[in-house]
Amino acid sequence: MKKIPVAILGATGMVGQKFIELLHLHPWFEIVALAASPQSVGKKYKDVVNWLMPSILDSKIGNMKMQSCHPGFPCQIVFSALDSSVAEEIEKQFAEEGYIVVSNCKNYRMHPNVPLIVPEVNADHLDLVKTQTFSKKGMIVTNPNCSVIGITLALKPLIDKIALSKIHIVTLQAISGAGHPGVASLDILDNIIPYIDGEEEKLETEPLKILGSLERNAIKSHAISISAQCNRVAVNDGHMACISIQTEEKIQRQEIIDLWNNFHGNSHTKSLPSAPKTPIVYHEEKAHPQPKKHRLLENGMGVSIGRLRECPLFSWKFIVLTHNTIRGAAGSAILNAELLVKNGFVE
Repeated sequence: MKKIPVAILGATGMVGQKFIELLHLHPWFEIVALAASPQSVGKKYKDVVNWLMPSILDSKIGNMKMQSCHPGFPCQIVFSALDSSVAEEIEKQFAEEGYIVVSNCKNYRMHPNVPLIVPEVNADHLDLVKTQTFSKKGMIVTNPNCSVIGITLALKPLIDKIALSKIHIVTLQAISGAGHPGVASLDILDNIIPYIDGEEEKLETEPLKILGSLERNAIKSHAISISAQCNRVAVNDGHMACISIQTEEKIQRQEIIDLWNNFHGNSHTKSLPSAPKTPIVYHEEKAHPQPKKHRLLENGMGVSIGRLRECPLFSWKFIVLTHNTIRGAAGSAILNAELLVKNGFVE
């Protein structure tokens, strides 16, 4: 198939760089435009970016001239890795001009007409774009918070089988989630920072929308109660979540593990290039999962779960690990774009 041209907004940041790394050799998409702050416009990408990815920056990408974050790109799909302080207005402008905005930003996630998508969990919510009122068939589609994606993937197989009433989550989140330069080294080395601005609210609200149901062109949120505490730790990549769940009925340990191991998403994700063949892997080893060992499972798109055991306060507790800049950010946005193509939203 002829490759589909795409643009990246916020191309110089951590997530923007990850977009470039993942899209460079993508079988469906081709990068045709890069945009960032006004100061970078007209300069070569290689001259304005502090390239932090483990791969070598492709010379063709490096020599691309930076453009402003204004509509006018020769493409239909625009990936947004913008800072939330500017994302809302810019994304709206692109959608109004007929672009499909696939956003990693938080600004529109909880908007009632904007789908918040994890394809293996709620691909049917994509129909929500039909309620958007942007002109020229433009639309905005979002992916969730970097920790929420792995958490909802872990919860989905359970919720489909049994009723859950409440969930408690404690996260240990990698420094790459703070962007670059991010957290100062003297603040994070030999330390844990027990506060990430706005993060706990996202963990307590976004899963309710994702796990909810699409009824009469609106999302009916799931009724689970969620309490979250978030911590920044000195790990480069990989967000870990310690989760306790209260079930409304009894279920055996092996039944839960089987639900995870047998979960393969849904028909919507079949044949999508970025979709992991095994979205969830359960690890029986007592000290697993670990960021250094397991964050790149399924090219960073898989979720690792371990340490399932009975909880004296709730019913069960377990650990979830997600690569925060791949599955938790750019990789999920790309998967959402692939889903849009498969479902006929891209002309």
